Order: sequence, then structure tokens, then C-alpha cells
Amino acid sequence: MIDDLPAGLEARYLTEDDHPRVLAVLDSWWGGLKGEAGSAERALLLPRLYFQHFASTGFLVERDGGEVAAFLVGFLSQTEPRAAYVHFAGVDPALHGQGVGRALYEAFFALVRSHGRRYVHCITSPENTASQAFHTRLGFTASAVKPDYDGPGLDRVAFTIDLSSDPVATPRPV
Repeated sequence: MIDDLPAGLEARYLTEDDHPRVLAVLDSWWGGLKGEAGSAERALLLPRLYFQHFASTGFLVERDGGEVAAFLVGFLSQTEPRAAYVHFAGVDPALHGQGVGRALYEAFFALVRSHGRRYVHCITSPENTASQAFHTRLGFTASAVKPDYDGPGLDRVAFTIDLSSDPVATPRPV
């Protein structure tokens, strides 16, 4: 399903049964970012509905033994017909730098292109500098920090990438 994954890793679409398995890795993979509040925030960002209703636009990567190695939860925008959105993605820190995250995003880009989508949007917290660096390396353009974007005290950095080859295209800001 996804080419260019390291040996011993297989990708597939998400299923509802993946929900508790993904929640179980969040705290260790994010290394306690933002403490207890960050842990609660991450869990609340991934309700089961994403694994029920957006499974065909999300991916799970597993090791040979079935252990979760990476995931991407994304969807096609219902209000912006030329856009898609990566809601949440994560890679086991032991696999960082091996192309797993890039392979997930490239698979998502191919999927959304097949649906005629041109732009992909996503956000992260200002504290998540690793995510910001990753998205920038992939070619996303970052916004300035957006104070209270997701509610009081929930500042975000928004990212957009234009998947077309048209260099004069201007994506709608998030």
C-alpha cells in the first residue's frame, strides 16, 4: 500500500479497532510534551469518530509483530473542495529519520490528488518544534503563531502545501 517503508513495516488503512492502539502510544511518542495537560489534549484530539468515519483517508503502519509504528489521520475537506487536512500523525521515535513520516504523507498526498485536491493543511502547537521542522522539510509553508486558534491558551502554527506544479498558486490561509 505504501512504498518506501523500511523492511519489517507494513501499511494499511485505519480501522475502528486501531483507536485504542493509537491512543496507547501517544504519551510515550510525544515524550511528555506539555506535561499532563498535553497528554489530555492529545487524547482529546483523537476521538473514535476519526477511526470510524475517516478510515479510508488514514493509515496505520505496523511492525511485523503487529505493534503500531506510525499513523496518519487525515480527511478530504467537506467545505473546501480543493483541500484536504492532516488532523494527526505520529511516528515511533525509534523510526525517526528513516522516511516513515515522509512515506505516510506522500501516500496521503497521492490519495488526495486522486480526489482532485490541491492543498493540504495541518496545524501543530508552537511547542512542537520537531513537527514544525518536519512539515517545513516536506515543503509546507508555516504561518506565524495563531493565538487561541483552538480555544483560550491553545495557540497553533498552521501549515499549507500546494500539491500542484503551478508555482503562482496561492493557497487559502488556514
